[in-house]
Amino acid sequence: MLAEERRNLMVQALEAAGMMSTEDLARQLGVSAETVRRDLVKLEQGGQIRRVHGGASRASGFRGTEATFSERAEAGAAAKQRIAALAAALVRPGQTLSFDVGTTALAVAKALPADYHGTVVTCSLLVACELSGRAGIEVLVCGGRVRPGDLAVSNAQAVAFMKNVHADIGFLGSGGVSIEAAVTDYHLDEVATRRVLIANSQRSYLLADAQKFGRVCAHRVCGYEEITAVISDREPPAPLLRAIRTAGADVLHPR
Repeated sequence: MLAEERRNLMVQALEAAGMMSTEDLARQLGVSAETVRRDLVKLEQGGQIRRVHGGASRASGFRGTEATFSERAEAGAAAKQRIAALAAALVRPGQTLSFDVGTTALAVAKALPADYHGTVVTCSLLVACELSGRAGIEVLVCGGRVRPGDLAVSNAQAVAFMKNVHADIGFLGSGGVSIEAAVTDYHLDEVATRRVLIANSQRSYLLADAQKFGRVCAHRVCGYEEITAVISDREPPAPLLRAIRTAGADVLHPR
C-alpha cells in the first residue's frame, strides 16, 4: 500500500471514529505502530488530523482558508487521477460539458477521451487553456474577476454568462463534503457561479477526494439532493455515505 493511500485510510478512520489509538490504527491497516506515528506527524502537519497522547483524533471539521494552488496540485495527485479517470469515462462525444475550477476539475479536463468532441464551458482559465488546442472542442469562457493561482473567473458577469448555458454534464470542485453542511467551499463569488452550473446541468458530479470528507468551509454550495453523484477516490465513511445516498445522490469510486 502506498503511503498516500495509507494516510487517506487513516483520515477516513478518524473521521468515522472521532479518535483512535496508535495500536488500533496499526492493527486496522496492518502496519507497525512506528509507521502509524510517522504518518500521523505528516497528517498533523497538513492539518488533516490532531495528534493526542497515545493516538490521534480528527481535526476540527471547519477550515477557513484554502491551501495554495501549488500545494493542492501536489497533494493527493494519485487520488485526483483516479477521480479524473472515473469522471472522464462518463463523457460521450457531442456533449456539452461545464467545468468548475480547481485542481481536480483540471485533472478531469486532461483525462477527457481522445475521441471527445463537443462544447466545453468553463469558469477556469486553466481548463480553457488545457482544452483550447484539442481538435473538435469548442471552448467557451465566462468573463469576470480572475483569482490568482487557480485562475478562477467569477463575479456577477460570470454568473450571468453561466445562466445562459445548459450542459449535459457539470463537473464541480469542492472545498468540503460533510454530513452537517453538505457541500461547502471557500470563495463566495465562486459559490454563486457553481450553483448556476448545478442548476443548468442535466447531470452534475461533485469531484471530491477523501481528504475533503468531514471538512466544512465558510460558504455552503448545495445539499446532496441537488447533485447527481459524488466522485471520489475512496468510499466515504459510512455515516457520510448514508447521508449522501439518503438525499438521493450516488457515490462513484474505484472498486
